[in-house]
Amino acid sequence: MMKNIIEIKNVRFHYKGAKESLQNVSLYIKEGETLLLCGASGSGKTSVLRLINGLIPNYYQGELTGEVMVAGRDISKTPLYELAGVVGTVFQNPRSQFFSVDTDGEIVFGPENVGLEPEEIKRRKELIINEMGIDKLMERSLFELSGGEKQQIACASVAALLPGIILLDEPSSNLDRDAIEKLHDIILKWEKQGKTIIISEHRLWYLKDLFDRVIYMDKGRIKKQWSKEEFLKLDTATIENLKLRPLEVPSYFSVLFNERSSEKETSESGMSNSILLQDFFFSYRSSPYLFRKRHFAESDGDRLELCIPELKLPKGKVIGIVGKNGTGKSTFLRCLCGLEKDCRGIIETDGKVYRGNARIGLSYMVMQDVNHQLFTDSVESEVLLSMSDKDEIRCHEILKNLGLIEYKDTHPMALSGGQKQRVAIASAIAAGAEILLFDEPTSGLDFDHMMKVGLLLKGLAQSGKTVLVSTHDPELIEKCCDYELYIKNGRVESFGGIAEKILKRNEIKESV
Repeated sequence: MMKNIIEIKNVRFHYKGAKESLQNVSLYIKEGETLLLCGASGSGKTSVLRLINGLIPNYYQGELTGEVMVAGRDISKTPLYELAGVVGTVFQNPRSQFFSVDTDGEIVFGPENVGLEPEEIKRRKELIINEMGIDKLMERSLFELSGGEKQQIACASVAALLPGIILLDEPSSNLDRDAIEKLHDIILKWEKQGKTIIISEHRLWYLKDLFDRVIYMDKGRIKKQWSKEEFLKLDTATIENLKLRPLEVPSYFSVLFNERSSEKETSESGMSNSILLQDFFFSYRSSPYLFRKRHFAESDGDRLELCIPELKLPKGKVIGIVGKNGTGKSTFLRCLCGLEKDCRGIIETDGKVYRGNARIGLSYMVMQDVNHQLFTDSVESEVLLSMSDKDEIRCHEILKNLGLIEYKDTHPMALSGGQKQRVAIASAIAAGAEILLFDEPTSGLDFDHMMKVGLLLKGLAQSGKTVLVSTHDPELIEKCCDYELYIKNGRVESFGGIAEKILKRNEIKESV
């Protein structure tokens, strides 16, 4: 009989200055078990992981009672450095755990930091590279990697310390389907090595063959738990009532990423009232002269991360921007709103032409990493900051619609990742810009809040705003987007109505 490697007994925890807490949590995890933590955003999943890796109480301040034992160690009495080779953590945003600037340096950072001999460090590096099949990612800058590639390096750097326990916090939130499948294979290899794995996750479909047990959390408590067999028998209605994402691979995934025709398709139906984009050329490497004359940019197109000579977008619609990790979606949004100064693109709408800094006032962008755009000491102040006229009534209405009104006096940085995302979305709504840009706005959100964000995006479009949303969530695309803009290597691969694509998908299914 396998012994418990993790024991959490009657734990209560309140973060300093925040309402989030763990309330009387008891959890026992056996050695070699793969455990799935699920539940709504802010339900306490990440806090449980922080108990196991020692970030609570060694880093996050607050009031802690109860007992946490990990591999025979009392966490409250164990310094973080002693846990380095015992517990490894892959965070939601891999960039937050990088210490080096290149892939090789990141993988060996942990072994070097704990003082291993050079020969052992080299042995572990080669072992991990071979086990994970990431030789093509070696000798590269971390800043040049796609989201999926960064996640692979984060997993490799954790694995290099050979921990017996591995924690993953929303590991698939910013990944395309190919990258998710690679992540699945990495977890499977760890399982075969006998590691204990705890995964906090909203996407469930890719984990169906991996987890042994499921723990469901709500408002800081463990409310339910199931064996693998019991959980997989739950019907769709039950899953939705629990505010969880589907257990099955979303059917629209194939339309987004895998079933592309070789011919480029465009559609301008219903676009009599449109926004015209011209000369959107950009490169992180090329000289500025490329952006001064259009024919220079076109002649050097193979050097550009973004190459869109002309594109018409329908006004008052929700446009989903899709494509694989690292293909230029975020770059397109950054150029559109004027964050990339070297992009000299032009926006024409309602008979007016916007160039350079003028594009900034026309649009508002919610970034993928919202920590970069949270500035004040309360949620309410954050939203009011985006308003030209401070309107508390409208601010509270926005917060209520996003399920944030109870946190209006809470410091934004004390919120969960999903809650921070909603604060940034609230600020975008409050800003009142004509073009609203969202880069992965539903990453880290549960199904219920994802659908609420979708309804808000549709509401913004119905009020006359033009909404562009970069996303890897097929459920969001299918439920709330009017159009799909598919970007590949910085170029527009296809553009068309969602309804048309769903109709084509159904016709293909029927013919098969």
